[in-house]
Amino acid sequence: MTHIRFAALAAVSLAALTAFPGQAVAQTASSSLGVSATVSPSCTVTTSPVAFGSINAVGGSAVNATGGISVTCTNGTDWTASAGTGAGTSASFASRKMSAGSEVINYSLYTDSGHSSIWGDGSGSTQTIADEGTGAAQSVTIYGRILPGQTTAKAGSYSDTVSVTVSY
Repeated sequence: MTHIRFAALAAVSLAALTAFPGQAVAQTASSSLGVSATVSPSCTVTTSPVAFGSINAVGGSAVNATGGISVTCTNGTDWTASAGTGAGTSASFASRKMSAGSEVINYSLYTDSGHSSIWGDGSGSTQTIADEGTGAAQSVTIYGRILPGQTTAKAGSYSDTVSVTVSY
């Protein structure tokens, strides 16, 4: 009798396994997926012009104006902004040249409102502008000054282009 019960139980179990083949125990395997990225240092610079507007060349006082640079660097990236002398013939950091054809007006650019630190490339007595990037735009005011006494300047529209370089 025990054999018959065992045989009957085995037959029912076999029938159940063949009737439900998806009920077998599933196997698993696992691993880890590595994920990485490298944030590279990066900077951009934009400028806003130093526009002196209409000036009186025979007037006896300096004419001041401001412009600016905006530097955006990767957070934590040290940067330095330097300026060239401009496109004027015989220009220097201390005496940049705006021109209207062959006519010239001298001017200077400074990093401070007191007009004591000439903006340049760090050579001689010139200063650069330095900071650490935050990931957001960092605005810096540039101070321009046309000194008085340029009475030989002819009427006209004068301009210059100064290169700005951000090193990081």
